[in-house]
Amino acid sequence: MDHTENQIHADVVPAHDDTPVQVPPRPRAPRGAMPMARRVGGRRMLWSGAAILVILVVLFGVVFAGIQHQWWLNQDSSINKNEYQALFLTNGQVYFGKLTDLNGRYVTITDVYYLEVQQNLQESESTANASNGSKVSLAKLGSELHAPEDEMFVATDQVLFWENLKNDGKVAQAINQYQASQGE
Repeated sequence: MDHTENQIHADVVPAHDDTPVQVPPRPRAPRGAMPMARRVGGRRMLWSGAAILVILVVLFGVVFAGIQHQWWLNQDSSINKNEYQALFLTNGQVYFGKLTDLNGRYVTITDVYYLEVQQNLQESESTANASNGSKVSLAKLGSELHAPEDEMFVATDQVLFWENLKNDGKVAQAINQYQASQGE
């Protein structure tokens, strides 16, 4: 065997004059510690794993956003242009009108109507318990004090759902009656 090979693997190596010399043992890492070469490689593996995880999360986010955007694009084709739609919002408000655009961050609705509740104040508590005295009517957007235009842009995150209304439904009939009385 070669001397260099013996020096690496044996605690006792021959000196130049062939007398054995005691070689001090190599310092050892504490129990459970990894050698330096393994620790450096482990850090690289940790950073590589973290980088892969970040890439996967970003990729998942892009795919999810694309699917959601595609869903909104497909919703546009579901609008029956000959009918009115009901737009239900997260705050409980419902608007009726013509949905014209479901693409992007906002839903556009024109020819807008909404339900207006008028309560009759009654002095007798017993009659209030018998009947709440409320009257629900359809109001046209634009007749308010601040006179908004007859078009609304609603953030898509505020929309619960929307649906096409039948022409023979009560809301569509009330809209048609209103338009007839206005000469539209």
